[in-house]
Amino acid sequence: MTNSHANNSENLKKLRDLIKDIDYAMLTTVNEDGTLHSRPMATNREVEFDGDVWFFTYASSYKVVEINRNHQVNVSYAAPNKQCYVSLSGTAELVRDRQKLEQMWQPQLKAWFPKGLDEPDIALLKVNVEKAEYWDSPSSIVANTISLVKGAMTGKPADVSKHEKLELK
Repeated sequence: MTNSHANNSENLKKLRDLIKDIDYAMLTTVNEDGTLHSRPMATNREVEFDGDVWFFTYASSYKVVEINRNHQVNVSYAAPNKQCYVSLSGTAELVRDRQKLEQMWQPQLKAWFPKGLDEPDIALLKVNVEKAEYWDSPSSIVANTISLVKGAMTGKPADVSKHEKLELK
């Protein structure tokens, strides 16, 4: 689906709303042998105005080696308690901009970076999101039950979620 500029703004707002309360995402990179490799990453809970997402990392980490070899990545978010799932795909790059590091820094990151911004190997991974897909269901049991009963009575599949594919760039 191709979106107009106005729709793109609405799509980014929807993505922000979906992931704003999710603390961790799974970042998937491509291994040297072509297999996929995923790991959890603490999020900053924000999608930038142009659709980019950011993660703190050590510049010498293996994920950076993988990204330097193949820039294609996927970032997936899940909030099962809300029946909300988001998949973002695009390209990743390492960023060592001190100003951006300071802008993105959050105190809880000291758990992974004890020296804070003074950590010599600290960097950011910027994911340039090109496509997004999400599944968003009513989180209440009552809403899901009504939809399931309605589906059973009409013989049509239950409509318990909204599923969208978005082109961001």
